[in-house]
Amino acid sequence: QVQLVESGGGLVQPGGSLRLSCVASGTIFSFKAMGWYRQGPGKERELVAGITSGGSTNYADSVKGRFTISRDNAKNTVDLQMNSLEPEDTAVYYCNRVPGNWPWGQGTQVTVSS
Repeated sequence: QVQLVESGGGLVQPGGSLRLSCVASGTIFSFKAMGWYRQGPGKERELVAGITSGGSTNYADSVKGRFTISRDNAKNTVDLQMNSLEPEDTAVYYCNRVPGNWPWGQGTQVTVSS
């Protein structure tokens, strides 16, 4: 059974930074494309950043240039560095494979507010 555990969220002022981390267990992690998703208040869950098994990355237009996804296959972790945060980035953030067909973790709340 695959388990995903996200951490690193919190309350940050506009323009601030956070680093999210996700650890996966119960799977061969290194062969899977992974992604960070988010679900804002009253919105659908969306993919904001993805990384292939080989390390190629892609980003939603809304976060391009501000967020950076990375992975450590030896540790089964995928991170999301978020800079220049905006109130519109407020959401619960989740990691999952791409497409997101593993069981979802609890997510980590990111709130951007002054």
